[in-house]
Amino acid sequence: MRQHLHLPEKLNGAVWRYGNAASANRRHTHAELELNLVHGGVGTYLLGNRRYQIRRGDLLWLLPGQEHVLIEQTSDFGMWIAVFRRTAVRRAVSDSSSRELLQSKWAHEPCRRLIREDLRRLEDLFVDLTASTNSPALLNAGLAYALLQAWRSFERAADAPVCDVHPAVERAARIIRDRSAALTLEELAHRAGLSAPRLSRLFKEQTGFALAEFRNRSRVERFLEIYGVGQRHTMLSAALDAGFGSYAQFHRVFRRVMDESPIEYRRRQSAQRS
Repeated sequence: MRQHLHLPEKLNGAVWRYGNAASANRRHTHAELELNLVHGGVGTYLLGNRRYQIRRGDLLWLLPGQEHVLIEQTSDFGMWIAVFRRTAVRRAVSDSSSRELLQSKWAHEPCRRLIREDLRRLEDLFVDLTASTNSPALLNAGLAYALLQAWRSFERAADAPVCDVHPAVERAARIIRDRSAALTLEELAHRAGLSAPRLSRLFKEQTGFALAEFRNRSRVERFLEIYGVGQRHTMLSAALDAGFGSYAQFHRVFRRVMDESPIEYRRRQSAQRS
């Protein structure tokens, strides 16, 4: 799914802080170069058929048009996200090393664990950039510097852990996330290209989640996307549209995934907005 970031015309990119949000993180691509810098917690990214478990200090690059999805995150997970227009990247890149940022595929693993000094420097820089949003010229200059500084830090870093994911596991994860309607295990396995027992075993081994648990988490994320701030949908209608069979099932799964009831979640969201 192509995601349009709707960057203001005068800006060459954007920087923001992402937390374990009450919004779905669906498999998507976009036209901009993106970097993610983890500042807390643990998350699991699925990029094509590769799975990356990322934690504080990890810097992950995402090329324009590269499909990616954050399939899991701990409650304390957070990261900085920076995106850069391709025209801005072309203007900023000037030497042979950083020219790799213009390539259509990486020559190495796109995720590395930064040394502590570089992590602190980039975090401070991103804090400064988020305070510069009212000055397009200042922000654009800072984005160019941040891009090159991040790449320099990346080159000095060590590779973060990565493992290959079986193509059928990757297909099954995509099917589950892209469909709100329920499929039986046998139907899902047939579409993924494996027998149901083998798909179940591989999925658990390679993602850390049983298929049913992953599907329930995806439904909760789908619910959060549909429900939004609660102005257009009731909780029941959003839950049914997300693929839950009943409010009782939704309530049980929501509490297990979110560590709070749907009503508690709604009250907390209302308090944050007031």
